[in-house]
Amino acid sequence: MSVATRKEELKPRSSTSRAFAVNPDPRWRKRDRAWAAFFLAPQACGILLFTILPFGFAFILAFTDWNGFGPLKFIGFDNFKSQISDPLFLRAVLNTLIIAAVTVPIGLFLAIVVAVLINKLKNKTVYMILFFAPVVTSSVAVALIWQQLLRQDGMISSAISTLFNLTPPDWLGNPKLTLFAVCAVTIWSSLGLNVVIFQAGLQNVSPSVIEAASIDGASSVRTFRSIILPILSPTIFFQSVIAFISSLQTFDIVFVLVKNAGPENATRTIVYHIYDLGIQKGQFGVSSAAAIFLMLLAVVITVVQFGFEKKWVHYER
Repeated sequence: MSVATRKEELKPRSSTSRAFAVNPDPRWRKRDRAWAAFFLAPQACGILLFTILPFGFAFILAFTDWNGFGPLKFIGFDNFKSQISDPLFLRAVLNTLIIAAVTVPIGLFLAIVVAVLINKLKNKTVYMILFFAPVVTSSVAVALIWQQLLRQDGMISSAISTLFNLTPPDWLGNPKLTLFAVCAVTIWSSLGLNVVIFQAGLQNVSPSVIEAASIDGASSVRTFRSIILPILSPTIFFQSVIAFISSLQTFDIVFVLVKNAGPENATRTIVYHIYDLGIQKGQFGVSSAAAIFLMLLAVVITVVQFGFEKKWVHYER
């Protein structure tokens, strides 16, 4: 070390340096924090008013017997016990799990296949718009359109009758078919969003890697299974978590497509069960208890998904 450098280090710090050393929070930082709080305040108020407070009130109602009027009567865990022994609630849980088990794997697989096929085309934008159109369409409108298509004299039933000379099934009236009709509409309506997200994930797949695999003699199926899927695994994991939570909240399509939870409550989901108890029957305590069960079910499924994450999700190092 030279003498000049040593003397430079021994020089006393300037007043500006001392000021910053003594005062680590100058005025400009306080001003930035004030502006940050100003812009975050509307969102924070929205979360407080429409998420935290309603959840807290619903949690309290779950332990009460209240019909919307008069004082709250605390009854402990009676609402939870009544729901566990309620056949309608158990049917709603089973239907919801069936919808999740059918729509999530099939929907994600179809979205990956479609995204891979679109990625090979030149005019990607046109196809992306076509697939994404149902996402920006009202779910009520989607359910009404499919209701017309699936009724006994609708286009699908008429096509089956004309092409195969068969009596078309009653998609919305047969208890064995109604739930799967709901699953089909759900998969169709969510396909566009999944395709767009997987299309974005495919941009991480280097064309040189695909070309090298092709030169080595790998087939399209082997390339898809050994290269594309591992690279897409973080995106698949993210979408699976979101899709499962969304499928547990199925309500609008069921409410519009099939009236009164379908024949023999074939399409009664947990959210519809909550709506039926709370809005139609005024049993807010029991309805809130069912909502708490729904939250716990979503938490358990999400925790299980995160537990298996490390076994099949591959992140770039």
